[in-house]
Amino acid sequence: MSGGIYAGDELGALVFDVGHHSFRAGWAGEDSPKTDVPTTIGYIDDVVDANSRMDVDFAADHNGNSNLAPSSRRYIFDTTAIKSPQNNMDLTTFLRDGMIEDWDLFEKMTDYIYKKQLNLDSTLQPVLFSEASWNARSKREKLCELMFEKYGIPAFFLCKNAVLAAFANGRATGVILDSGASHTSAIPVHDGYVMQQAIVKSPLAGDFVTNQCKQYFDERGVEIVPYYMIASKEAVKESDPAKWTKRSNLPENLTQSWKNYMIKETLFDFKSSALQVSDTTYNKDVADNMPAIHYEFPNGYNLDLTSDRFLIPEALFDTTNIKGFTSSVMGMSQIVTTCVGFCDPEIRSSLVGNVIVTGGNTLINGFTERLNRDLVTKTPPSMRPKLINPNASVERRYGAWIGGSILASLPTFQHTWISKQEYEEDGKCQIERKCP
Repeated sequence: MSGGIYAGDELGALVFDVGHHSFRAGWAGEDSPKTDVPTTIGYIDDVVDANSRMDVDFAADHNGNSNLAPSSRRYIFDTTAIKSPQNNMDLTTFLRDGMIEDWDLFEKMTDYIYKKQLNLDSTLQPVLFSEASWNARSKREKLCELMFEKYGIPAFFLCKNAVLAAFANGRATGVILDSGASHTSAIPVHDGYVMQQAIVKSPLAGDFVTNQCKQYFDERGVEIVPYYMIASKEAVKESDPAKWTKRSNLPENLTQSWKNYMIKETLFDFKSSALQVSDTTYNKDVADNMPAIHYEFPNGYNLDLTSDRFLIPEALFDTTNIKGFTSSVMGMSQIVTTCVGFCDPEIRSSLVGNVIVTGGNTLINGFTERLNRDLVTKTPPSMRPKLINPNASVERRYGAWIGGSILASLPTFQHTWISKQEYEEDGKCQIERKCP
């Protein structure tokens, strides 16, 4: 280290990418993250005698259960532990609108990532963190302060996830259409910088489609039974009521938040396996003539889906028939064109010519084909929209993380880090100077 500039070392950097669905972490230079842990966290409030409490360090067992005394609240991390039925386990998250809201919970998650997933000493590796493009300055500074003060990292960098997604696809300019769990956003990036005034967001995303699936089955009187409830099942004819036996050894006090989460996970599999976006505006007569998709739920209820598998995700692109949403909610192609319209006329062609698709919700079959058709019809003839979307699901799901992996491993990037010495000299205000 010289003059406060982090010079890098042979240990390499870590890349952390946090989203509403999961926390991705791994080594810079790798093709995919080493770990992908749900940002949904379980907690159980145990009844503990105040006289028996002891001060202990953070610990987590092999099931992902962590204990932090003197509090009587236990936290449960990771997929296997969260999906195991436990008495009085509620679920929560530390994120709101893509930004960190509960810092204590975020610290516990980061502790778990370091100690149980990566098995690393945090003081040895620099960290590149992704952030929402609309992240508040106070939250950026607090994250910087936390990583240096608590975790003692040697260097830090904070980069907007839209910029990282662009880098992952070899672009410095373009519109990033990021459709994840909680929201979809269209973010213009020009020469590696986000144009804040033109960011457009929509609540139509993965959780919205899952809710549409739940509404579809509720209207038809079909009960969604998660696999944890099922001891055995019998084969039934298509659309007949399911015949199954409930497990007898389930905990008595399962919380509603946990039950809802397991139903959501069951519908997530249905969404991923059965749904498809129509090439053009939904037409029931045309969709009825398409090949049917067979799907069976964990309890044995099964059905062949024809037009309905196109109808459910149609709301992502045509918002006119959505129940419970205002007319101002925009569909996928509309948020892209609105975003481009907010930008300077001289760069609109380059933005439309580089529409980068990322996020887990875009993996619904037919999503990119429909988006491309809609953009062609909704943009002026002088502009030629071009979609950039990796075929591999890993590349699309982990777009921001992969971009961070590429960026943090570049030799030319090493002088960009905020070093610990720079932080100690100038404090957390360094984040605004070095991480635009």
